[in-house]
Amino acid sequence: MSIMDNLTPKEIVAYLDKYVIGQNDAKKTIAVALRNRYRRMQLSPDMQQDVTPKNILMIGSTGVGKTEIARRLAKMMNLPFIKVEASKYTEVGFVGRDVESMIRDLSATAMDIVRVEANEDNKEKIANYIENKIIEKLLPPLPSGASEQKKSEYEASFLRMQEKFAKGELDHLKIKVEMPNNISLPEDGLPPQMIEVQASIVKVLGGMNKKGEEKEVSVKDAKKILENEASEELLDEDELKALAVEKVEKGGIVFLDEVDKIAVGANSQSRQDPSKEGVQRDLLPIVEGSAVHTKIGTVNTDHILFIAAGAFHTSKPSDLMPELQGRFPLRVELESLDEEILYRILTEPNNSLIKQYIALLNVEEVNLEFSEEALRAIAKYALQANEKTEDIGARRLHTVMEKILEEISFSADEHAGETINVDEALVKDKIGAVVEDEDTTRYIL
Repeated sequence: MSIMDNLTPKEIVAYLDKYVIGQNDAKKTIAVALRNRYRRMQLSPDMQQDVTPKNILMIGSTGVGKTEIARRLAKMMNLPFIKVEASKYTEVGFVGRDVESMIRDLSATAMDIVRVEANEDNKEKIANYIENKIIEKLLPPLPSGASEQKKSEYEASFLRMQEKFAKGELDHLKIKVEMPNNISLPEDGLPPQMIEVQASIVKVLGGMNKKGEEKEVSVKDAKKILENEASEELLDEDELKALAVEKVEKGGIVFLDEVDKIAVGANSQSRQDPSKEGVQRDLLPIVEGSAVHTKIGTVNTDHILFIAAGAFHTSKPSDLMPELQGRFPLRVELESLDEEILYRILTEPNNSLIKQYIALLNVEEVNLEFSEEALRAIAKYALQANEKTEDIGARRLHTVMEKILEEISFSADEHAGETINVDEALVKDKIGAVVEDEDTTRYIL
């Protein structure tokens, strides 16, 4: 699926509803932002340049679904997507990662997507290349000037080898293949001119040392090794890079988490740390639109969608630089999770937590069953634990579930073929007393 697919906001929200419970305002806001990208692509080229993305600021505690919404959307639409923490970046001049590196990471993601798509489109050509390479290793070609009879015998042998190759009958044989010799140099923190020079060096060295040393491997392993070689030989690398740049510029999404950690409040101790304001200043041109030099070429960030998120417990959005605030015109506040929402998160989503644990223990031939009362109790205790200690949202369900099923998981091999019922009494026995004691809750849950 690509950004050009004609998905309506309602269809986007319906997809998200399968994985994220509640948070309808956030879902609608992001669905409209993505739909506007499709709408923009239908406009005249002149107008397209003037329609900038409406970046989003999501405000809500940890574990309420901020990251999951963005991650699911990117997966659904097969867009270049990265999640980064704003607190990991440093101002230019300080030791650490500069903010431009997020665009370089996004570009690498786009290149991976484009390569996978190209490999899929050329699957048959790549398969033929691998097959011919391997059979040529096992059945060396005839010397020039061979007789017609020899040629006929060779063709018959080649056909027999092809049949055996298709059936996997050659997988156990050993052949020598050239191992890939990938040359890669770090680019974080380098000025644009150096990145371009570095790319040229890699290109030259790559041409000189395209192959590494020969190694004897099984035919089965050789298929995987030769897949990369086939891709490089059959696909135009420059064309792939151009497609990746286009994919980033038209469909890239950067999820900037912990943006509240770089906010500088009037009464905040972080005011003593000038690097936080420096990160904001460095971030501003990226979000506003600038050219960033990457391994796949120069990427223009004008139409990349930025989704910032933060809890803003000790600061507020207005503590960000006014210019940066202005680049996130859409604000959405995510709701805290109540008992009913926690229960629904536990049971409703595709591959929900309950389904995961049932499937995991099915591997050991243990049939796990949860009563309705047990599920309600799990949601209740998770909420109580969140209220008594730090509120970590739906992630508390993972902690509670692990505590309840710890013994069952540990001794699962002794209960093969059995059905284990998780009822309210078992839930209360395992975590009831822990949740009641605030100090114990803090350390155990």
